Amino acid sequence: MNTKKKPAAAGNGARQGRPEDQRLPIGSMFAYGFQHVLTMYGGIIAPPLIIGAAAGMNSQDIGLLIAACLFVGGLATILQTVGIPFFGSQLPLVQGVSFAGVSTMVAIVHGGGGIQAVFGSVIAASLIGLLITPLFSKIIRFFPPVVTGTVITTIGLTLMPVAANWAMGGNNKAPNYGSVANIGLAAGTMGIVLLLSKVGSAAISRLSILLAMVLGTLIALVFGMADFSKVGQGEIVAFPTPFAFGPPTFEVAAIISMLIVILVTLTETSADIIAVGEIVGTKVDSKRIGNGLRADMLSSAVSPLFNSFTQSAFAQNVGLVAITGVKSRFVVSAGGVILVVLGLLPILGRVVAAVPTPVLGGAGVVLFGTVAASGIRTLSKVDYKNNMNLIVVAASIGFGMIPIAAPTFYDQFPSWFGTIFHSGISSAAVMAILLNLLFNHFRAGNSDNQSVFVAGTERLVKAEDLRCLADGDRFENGKLIDSDGKEVRIESADKASEH
Repeated sequence: MNTKKKPAAAGNGARQGRPEDQRLPIGSMFAYGFQHVLTMYGGIIAPPLIIGAAAGMNSQDIGLLIAACLFVGGLATILQTVGIPFFGSQLPLVQGVSFAGVSTMVAIVHGGGGIQAVFGSVIAASLIGLLITPLFSKIIRFFPPVVTGTVITTIGLTLMPVAANWAMGGNNKAPNYGSVANIGLAAGTMGIVLLLSKVGSAAISRLSILLAMVLGTLIALVFGMADFSKVGQGEIVAFPTPFAFGPPTFEVAAIISMLIVILVTLTETSADIIAVGEIVGTKVDSKRIGNGLRADMLSSAVSPLFNSFTQSAFAQNVGLVAITGVKSRFVVSAGGVILVVLGLLPILGRVVAAVPTPVLGGAGVVLFGTVAASGIRTLSKVDYKNNMNLIVVAASIGFGMIPIAAPTFYDQFPSWFGTIFHSGISSAAVMAILLNLLFNHFRAGNSDNQSVFVAGTERLVKAEDLRCLADGDRFENGKLIDSDGKEVRIESADKASEH
């Protein structure tokens, strides 16, 4: 009798072993998915607020933009996580309106094109991006740990100002911005996250961010720092009306400007796909990156139909995957469904919007710090012996921090240059890739000791020093102790030179 098992169907059995394919009970999936929504909600509503205000829209029209961005972000998230042939990385990545294009879109609006020119430029540039994704999907071999670790670390560090701004209140023109009360609420929320993470229950620990936000909001209500009075104002159900602001217009200058944004988005999404793959512990190859980028571009090209903008993976949710340990892509799919519902039910969106910004900031400090820590963990796997990897990491992170430390650093540069390098993530990614190519691929002229950076990566002990040691010798608190527990005197360098 043949007892051998038949091989699984192609693609099926392989997927069963992937950590991102784990299926949780439906209640747990939507609870963790809601946690993802809360984490990125502030980020996804900020671009339509800024762009709508620049376009001179009233509050009702801006509300329509916000609902559209939630709706499209949910659909894009489902496409990215569930996937269809050629589209979707099938990784736990939340999609939403990319911050990378906000300043460019505002410039297009102020240039006289209006919101219609913004929508037209997004459609055209995204379709061009869709055509060039095969090029980006081939760069996986140029992303070794020295590059991915640098980019992941930079992602976490560049998000810290966002968390700090949230903790201070989010609106720097508000009279209570940076108040002790706001920062205290953020600190309290952060403390709750840490305490819940220490609880013995795995379920409570994994839901620590969500529970901390709920408890932080309740604390804010007690002290009069949360306002839910406007939740009942406005429509309860509203489907995004296609081209609600009129048909898109296509202007060459606007399309070229937006194409630069698309290149930045492709770079950032590639980094996010690699980052979440590293955190989840799954294989990420050029095919998977290509599928993820195509999903990004398709979502971006379709989003103006429903009055939304460019779509990209949200880096802050990568941190949530790391801190909770919940790696299932279906959890994020559930978050996508919630986003779609929020887009159709503005009243629910207004409930979530009422969560005080300092509460988001307190949770964000832990989340974004976790992203940076994940990058440091990746960098710990890098070999720094007799190579230039240390300077690759140092220069890239330093370069990526420039626009974070000095936001106006590139204000005098051409707008296309500023669009690319004003993003710390893009700056670090570009520098890390170029330096990795220079030092680790184009090796002509390299030597084992090119600079102090190489010498500083390896500790050397002279052979004659080792011959002075006996069996059982050891160092304790800066003293040399022999096998009998007695201290061995160490002659200073000055006295040694007199002999």
